[in-house]
Amino acid sequence: MNIIVGKNSGFCAGVKYTVTKAEKELEKEKNGLDCLGEIIHNSQVIETLSKKGLRTIDFIENAKNKVIIRAHGVSKDVYNYAKEHEIELIDLTCPNVLKIHEQVQKYSNDNYFIFLLGIKNHPETIGTYSFCGENSYLIEELSDIDNAIINLKNSNLKNLLIISQTTFSVKLFDEIVSEVLKRFSKNYNIHVEKSICNATDLRQQEAKEISSKVDLMIIIGGKNSSNTKKLYEVSKMNCENVMHIETKNELDSKFIRNFKSIGIIAGASTPDFIINDVVDFCNSL
Repeated sequence: MNIIVGKNSGFCAGVKYTVTKAEKELEKEKNGLDCLGEIIHNSQVIETLSKKGLRTIDFIENAKNKVIIRAHGVSKDVYNYAKEHEIELIDLTCPNVLKIHEQVQKYSNDNYFIFLLGIKNHPETIGTYSFCGENSYLIEELSDIDNAIINLKNSNLKNLLIISQTTFSVKLFDEIVSEVLKRFSKNYNIHVEKSICNATDLRQQEAKEISSKVDLMIIIGGKNSSNTKKLYEVSKMNCENVMHIETKNELDSKFIRNFKSIGIIAGASTPDFIINDVVDFCNSL
């Protein structure tokens, strides 16, 4: 059995920063800390941190301690509420996400209409969209472009920024940008900011390469992880047999033995020990 493991698997820099910083902050706080939403999309990491005093809350109004802002970031409303109610925030938003917040706010102030490409119900997208201002439209699929353009034309603005969620599909980003550019005359000033983080881009490229060489592709990561789902989608285009698992416990040895070559890659919120467990399991067969 030939096993290929993606070099770009596991924690990205932003997730590593958030988890490491959270652990250090928990060491200082006897009463523990609150985190607004799951700190990362990995139940094993969340369970470990909860034992150290991290409590996950769904709304800032439920805060009882200092509140960690997770890697995905939050909307303007959360910052405003915390300030008004004197809730101390520990902002561990991924630096790449914070950069996008600053960019969309700047372009909005410079009279740009903004097309934000992202998953509509994803926390990062929700947070970023709150910084885009009134002259903006959220695009998740190619089918959203028509309404986005109607809103742009109704605004009477001639400047357009196209930017995206950091973990958005590279392929879909390129398709949407290409379609938008086809529809505009030269009297529009269009700036495209490919804000998909480098780790996401490399991971998707590697998933494409590995999945085209193997009989079975195993994607490791949280079931609610956007970047992990993208790896599954990319792999499915090149390999007939693709699995999305969270831990090795979901693997069936009898099923795995049917394949001569296996590719393994993991999402940005998957810790090394989980990846190693899966690799060791496959090697043992």
